[in-house]
Amino acid sequence: MRRIMLVLQVLGVLVVAGCAGPAVVAPAAPDAPTTAPTTTAAAPPERALPVYFVAETDSGPRLYREFHRVATDDPASDAVREMLAGALDPDYRTPWPGGTALRAPVEVAGGVITVDLTGVTPGAQVGTAGAELTVQQLVYTVQAALQSTDPVRILLDGEPVEELFGAVSTAGPVPRGDLYATRSLVQIDAPAHGATVAGPLVVTGEAAVFEATLPWEVLRDGAVVASGVTGTAEGQVFAAFSFPVELPPGDYVVRITEDDPSGGEGRPALTDDKAVTVT
Repeated sequence: MRRIMLVLQVLGVLVVAGCAGPAVVAPAAPDAPTTAPTTTAAAPPERALPVYFVAETDSGPRLYREFHRVATDDPASDAVREMLAGALDPDYRTPWPGGTALRAPVEVAGGVITVDLTGVTPGAQVGTAGAELTVQQLVYTVQAALQSTDPVRILLDGEPVEELFGAVSTAGPVPRGDLYATRSLVQIDAPAHGATVAGPLVVTGEAAVFEATLPWEVLRDGAVVASGVTGTAEGQVFAAFSFPVELPPGDYVVRITEDDPSGGEGRPALTDDKAVTVT
């Protein structure tokens, strides 16, 4: 009898368990959302891009150089954009027609630099600077940015053009023109025009001058307040120069002049000047 009662109790437990339905299982906690690591693209490095412009001189138009500081991963393309945008020095200008723009990034392949422009009419007139010097402005700028002497193929809206400005053959890649006939032989690189600098003022640049001799002067309100002669690293070739000038705070114009061994019997001397503020 006792055995029967135990069996009945066990059966009762099983019946109750069966009537209770399936066991409730707590849902698993959802996986924590995964967050992809955020990466910030590194800013492109800031570079001093050499950019060439045209300036009128007493010896005819010449190319002068400015350095423009630009954050860029494509110095050649951005140098062309800076050239088309214009110079800091009001004595310099770009004779390319208004509306000229870079259509595609500058490319280099097979020893040729390709520049694709838009907004240019091949027969457009470019004024007194002359067609040849206008094209050389582009050639010098893009070559300097790439530190190359490869010739430059110029495309307009993606297509070759036989001639620009009614005078310059662009059917093939354009080589760089002669340095000494194209560039100014005296060039201030720093300070830039309009710069504010803490004294002493240090003037640097490049010149190709007779016997490496380069006269300079500093003017205030049109009067010479300091002058001297500095030397380049080498004569008769483009070479660097640098000289310091102690000046009280104020606004000045720094001017360098090509030395003239002919005593005025040759062509007019080339010059360059920059307006600066010394603090």
